[in-house]
Order: sequence, then C-alpha cells, then structure tokens
Amino acid sequence: MWLARWDSVRRWVGPSFSRRGTLIIAFFWFGMWVFLNGLLFIHRTMISDFCTDDKSKKIIQRLCEEYRQGILTGDLCEDLCVTQQLKYKRCLYYEKGKKVLQADWRGLPVVLKSKLENFSSYESLSLLEYQDALELSPMDVVLYATLEMKSSLGLEVRNTTVHQLWGKRLRHRQQRALSHAELASLWSLLQQEEYTFFRVLQDLSQHVAKVLGSCGHFYAVEYLVAGQAWSQHLFAPEELLRPPTRGQETLHKYSSLVRDMVLQIALSFLDMVQQFDGDFAHRLHLCDIKPENFAIRKDLTVVAIDVDMAFFEPKIGDILEQNCTTNRDCNFFDCVSRCDVKRSKCGWKRVNSNLQVICDKIFRHWFSPPLLGARAGHPLEVELQRVVQECAEVAGGETADHGRAIQDRLLHLLTKLLQEGVGRDSEQGTGWGAGG
Repeated sequence: MWLARWDSVRRWVGPSFSRRGTLIIAFFWFGMWVFLNGLLFIHRTMISDFCTDDKSKKIIQRLCEEYRQGILTGDLCEDLCVTQQLKYKRCLYYEKGKKVLQADWRGLPVVLKSKLENFSSYESLSLLEYQDALELSPMDVVLYATLEMKSSLGLEVRNTTVHQLWGKRLRHRQQRALSHAELASLWSLLQQEEYTFFRVLQDLSQHVAKVLGSCGHFYAVEYLVAGQAWSQHLFAPEELLRPPTRGQETLHKYSSLVRDMVLQIALSFLDMVQQFDGDFAHRLHLCDIKPENFAIRKDLTVVAIDVDMAFFEPKIGDILEQNCTTNRDCNFFDCVSRCDVKRSKCGWKRVNSNLQVICDKIFRHWFSPPLLGARAGHPLEVELQRVVQECAEVAGGETADHGRAIQDRLLHLLTKLLQEGVGRDSEQGTGWGAGG
C-alpha cells in the first residue's frame, strides 16, 4: 500500500521537478548572460573611458607620432613633441569621447581638448582626395571653413581669415599654399563646435575662454579654476586672496573682501548676459547654466569654458521647434519654449532667458539669508534678494522690456553694495589684496 502511494507521488513529482529544474537552470544562464553583458557594457562605456594618466600619455604619444609622420601639424606641435616646452600634467576628464587634459606650457597652465580621441576619427576634407589639393590657397579654405562654421554655429561668419581660425602660424604665410597636414588639421578643428565658438568669439568677447594654439585635433585653452556647485561661494574667490592671519578683526576684513569679490563676479555675469544678448549678430543662448561651465580670471571676469550647449538664435529655434503635447515637452535643458497644442509643436522662440537661469541657479544661492549672515537684514541686501527672486521667476518670461528693467535694477543694487563695501574698507584701512 505504501509502495503504491510512493510510486504515485514519485510519478507526480518527477515531471514537475524536472520542469522546475529546467526553468531554474534556464533562469540561471539568462541571469549570467545579463550579468556578463552588463559588465561588458560598463567596461565599454565607463571603465574603458576612465580618465587615467597612462591612457592620456598614450594619446599624446600617438599625436606626436602622427606629427613626426607629417599626418598632422599645428603651432603647438613643436613644443609638445620636440622641445618638450608643452608638458602633460594630468588628466582632467573624459566624457563621451571628449578628452580634456591639463598641461604646462612654458610655465603657464593650459588645458588640451579634443572632441574625439583619434585624429582619424574626424571626417577627412574631401578636397584632399584630389591631386591638386596642395595648390589650395588660404582663401580657398576660408570658403569651406565658413560653410562649416555656419553649420556648427547656426550663422554665417563674415570677414574671417585662416589665421584667425587656426592661430598666428599662418599670419605671415597667407600667400603660400597649405600643406596636406595643415588642411587636415584645420578641418579636424573646425568639426569641433566648441573650438569654432571660441575662435570666432574670443576677439569679440572677454567672456569666452581663449584658444592659445593647437596640434592636430587637440587645441589648448587657458587654464582657469572652474566653478563648483558644492563650494560655498561657487567660484572660490578666496583662492585669489592671500590667506588671512589669525584674529577676529582680520577674519572679518577677509570675509568682507570675499563678499566684495562675489559682488564683482555677479556684475561680470550681468555684463556677460548683456553682451550675449545684444552684441552679436544674433542672440547667444546658454542652455546649460551651472557653476562648472564657467570660471573666473584673476581680474574676476566670468568666462564660459564649456559651450557645448550654447547656441545662436537661428540654431536654437531649430532645436526648440519639436513635437509636443504639453509645455514640459518644450524644455531643452535651460532653454524653454511653449507648446502650441493646436499644432502639437513647440514654439521656436525661447520664453525664458540667460539672466533668469543665472538668477535662479547662481544669484539666488549667493544672495540668500544663510550665506549673507548678519547682513541678511540690511535694506540693500533685502531689496537685492527680492529682485533676484523676481528675476528667477519671470525675467525674460514676460517681455523683453521687463527683463531689461530687472537687469538694470540688479546692476544698480550690486554696484551700490560694492561701493558701500569699498568705502567701508577704505575707512578701516584694509591691507588685503588679491594674490598674484
């Protein structure tokens, strides 16, 4: 009887157990497959692109090998690859193929940048395939350079010469035909929107990083300490001051100096906004405003150092005009338009402004009661807080006239507070100054 029951149980459990075991094994192998592919994905996207000195040095070594082979050239190649006056210091970061390295150029810290790691990754200039490519004059190249800039910036650049695009190296050789390496190197640089942006605007604005030279597809810009979202004052102006000695009175004077520097940086932001809004053929829109994308020079000028998300008005219109169902679909990072539900299309016109986002992400932090401390109740500071709040909410979002009115009020309050601070320091005989 018991044997009969056991046989019936075994017959019932046996197939079921076999099916369960098969499913368990299948799930196990599927999990292993997902795990291994996940590791491979992480290796390809993160570990393989991890910023290391060893990989950075190999990139520089490969660049110099191609220079010695005559494949590429530039006004910094000799210093980088022969005289060693341009020396690699450290890797700053890699991001989606972009390589950013710090170097020392004759005692001056600089940043080497390239959108892609390898020179061969850039599209070749089709003209180089023809036998008479070496007969091209600089004026021939200007035509193609202008087309490339018009495409990358969204506007036509007039009165631009080759030496403006590539540096001083060709200034005294404009009548000489360009070599294959010169043409190829210039073309690789023009495929990098940030390089083109800096080159075109650096003679027109003090608020963009200066290009110092190039070698192949890498170009050097001035090294500046970028903003940091976690820093108390975002741009660490205290780094430009001599450290204070001990003593409550000395620390108070030091704190006042830092405060005055913040006011000067804020005024420089306003100057940048005014320039980007009205000094060029088209308004320049900053669609990714955060401290890390700006830096300050020793004279406290605000400098845009990352302009991957900066667009002139013709191009931002094309970017914003997308399909939509609600206004949320029309937010392109910090550039916002509105949804026309009848057409299911976002408007091509931006409804917020550079100033509004700067007020929201930077000024509101600086001029908040916790950071102001004992001065939070000062009448001018209270008025400044109120205007900054209004700016962050509506500046540029209603009318251009209203935005300009708020900008004028900010300018007036910041200037008055700075003058008050300078007067206070002169009465106290403050002896602190900016460090060299």
